[in-house]
Amino acid sequence: MPTSKVRVRFAPSPTGFFHIGSARTALFNWLYARHTGGTFVLRIEDTDKERNSEEFLGVIYDSLRWLGMDWDEGPGKGGDFGPYRQSERDAIYREYLAKLQAAGRAYEKDGAIWFKLLGERSEVFDEHRQKTVTKVANTPAIIEDLIRGHVERTEDEDFVIFRSDGNPVFHFVNVVDDIAMKITHVIRGEDHLSNTSKHVELFKAFGVTPPQFAHIPLILKSNGPGKMSKRDQGALIEEYQRRGFLPEAVVNFLCLLGWNPGDDREKMPIAEIIRLFDLPGVNQSNARFDEKKLAHVNMGYLLELPADRFLAHARSHFERRIEALAGVPTDEAKASVALYRSAISAPALFREVMLLSQPKIKSVEELPAYTGYFFSEDYPIDDKVRAKVMAKGDPKARLRELIELVRTADFGSDLALETAIKDLATAGGLGFGDYQSVARLAVSGTNVGPSITGMFRVLGRERVLARMERFLAAA
Repeated sequence: MPTSKVRVRFAPSPTGFFHIGSARTALFNWLYARHTGGTFVLRIEDTDKERNSEEFLGVIYDSLRWLGMDWDEGPGKGGDFGPYRQSERDAIYREYLAKLQAAGRAYEKDGAIWFKLLGERSEVFDEHRQKTVTKVANTPAIIEDLIRGHVERTEDEDFVIFRSDGNPVFHFVNVVDDIAMKITHVIRGEDHLSNTSKHVELFKAFGVTPPQFAHIPLILKSNGPGKMSKRDQGALIEEYQRRGFLPEAVVNFLCLLGWNPGDDREKMPIAEIIRLFDLPGVNQSNARFDEKKLAHVNMGYLLELPADRFLAHARSHFERRIEALAGVPTDEAKASVALYRSAISAPALFREVMLLSQPKIKSVEELPAYTGYFFSEDYPIDDKVRAKVMAKGDPKARLRELIELVRTADFGSDLALETAIKDLATAGGLGFGDYQSVARLAVSGTNVGPSITGMFRVLGRERVLARMERFLAAA
């Protein structure tokens, strides 16, 4: 545990949608601050005037709030070290530039301002760039990284700190802000490790001991080589919010991308994650993104939701789908909107159907397709499922037997209904699945869904009989 008050920062750029990699970096900073009783600072890197967007900035704020990552200092919160948007800190950057210029550590060339390294200089022809460059015999920057361990990197060329357009570059503003905001730990992606020697040189030039660095592993694409980017499928946090994933499930999944609690647990409450999280537990090896695992984690959280919260979550998703499709002029969209409105306008049936489906789904985004046949008699029949079921034995005969059973079966007990179907199957020398498959096809048009007995109970005897008889007549 650090001896001084921990101050960490998350510094996103509002130049695109908020993606998995940024969210994981924010989370590790937030967890470390909460674990140590420190301060989590949100700092906005918005010096790129051409690419910055207030829309993307709003997405950053909304995504952090949705994930439960409250910041202690930053936009909307204030603090002693603001402003917290780099676009509003120009006077501070000019003040620090003047310090370097006064010390002879900055100079102008080609309209830009360069940082001057210390050491003997020599002119060397660079074959890669096909020109002569000035090399500096500089001592290596030593980085005792809390994850990577001992790292030495040497900067042997001066580098730009202010562009010719007068704007400061990333390296300069990061170091100045970390100094001014008294940041103690810099937790960021491994791809920034190559920048760290430049940052160490700047810290030294300002006479400041660098913060402790912790470079976390990259998140790799789910398939193939390479770092996951915001263009890859499943990369955007906003997508999971739209699809109805639970924020606590996404946080749980993200924390395990490169960190483990010391055992093989996949699901932990946030209080337990905060208690256990520490930088030595972060892996050096890169983590591979796995959306199926995220869905599995989300399913576990959904399963444990109290009924009222699950119902509210499900209803909210149906309402979002209605809103999203309301202006779409296609017949399919209009039919979907009508179906979803029908579902939420029947609260008693909606409650029964949703709670019956709760143990079976990985996300509420599955619910409209998974449960549509409960709310409409005009449900489609899956042709592939029909072909498979109807090719086995004598499905019509099995359906006739089921119709007779349904007329008199006890619909008040799932167990009694299941036992009756099993007895019917045994008497015919068949298995429960032989009857279940044709019953499910006739009643729902598909081969997936909640238990067949639960489906029968919720639909009721009359609707089940009508559907079976209609299917048999058309078969």
